[in-house]
Amino acid sequence: MSRSLAVLLTLFVISFNLYSQEKPRKAARPNIPGSFMIDLGFNQGLRKPLNFNQGFWGSRTVNLYYQYPIRMGRSHFSFNPGIGASLERWLFTNKYVLADTSENSTEEFLLLPGSNFFSGIKKSMLATNYVEIPLEFRFDTAPEDLGRSFNVAIGGRIGYLFDSKMKVKYKEDGETKISKDKQNFGLTQIRYGVYTRIGVGSFNIFGFYNLTPLFEKGKGPDQTTMNNYTIGISINGF
Repeated sequence: MSRSLAVLLTLFVISFNLYSQEKPRKAARPNIPGSFMIDLGFNQGLRKPLNFNQGFWGSRTVNLYYQYPIRMGRSHFSFNPGIGASLERWLFTNKYVLADTSENSTEEFLLLPGSNFFSGIKKSMLATNYVEIPLEFRFDTAPEDLGRSFNVAIGGRIGYLFDSKMKVKYKEDGETKISKDKQNFGLTQIRYGVYTRIGVGSFNIFGFYNLTPLFEKGKGPDQTTMNNYTIGISINGF
């Protein structure tokens, strides 16, 4: 009996050790195909309306995308569809705000001094947030080793404006307050643009040009047809 018990205990210890060794494998992180892209950039307007005085550091963009590469045979080229979000900010250095000045059912927004609506105004900013679908063609010198590959990409993005707001920071009765006015502000609901990206491995420089005016025709400040572009860096998490 003692010998049988010793054998059973030995088998139990061996089985326990094998289970312990296999356990980390089950808890291993799943291998998700594709890559996650983070863009950090600065916005600039073209043909800006009167009083659209933007700050450089405060007018910024953060893009978050997931892309799935489709390799074209055994070539150095791939097609990369994706989905994500583009979060843009426009800081007004003159502390102006967008306000609806229309007297009928047609909306028309103007840039007016924030002091007309807030006392002790300290900062004003327009936020525009889009859900987007990027589609790009990419060239890699070493597609089997993307972490060290030189790459060039060119593509387009189509986006839908799902959130926009004027954020105003002001001081009232000695207390700092923040006002968030959420509405469309005459912004174009659906936009599309082109972009390019160049770099090595996970680090890239990118540029995006919005082919669609920021504001809808007849609804933006000064009837403007303002377009915008963004330049910045991309970090690709393979």
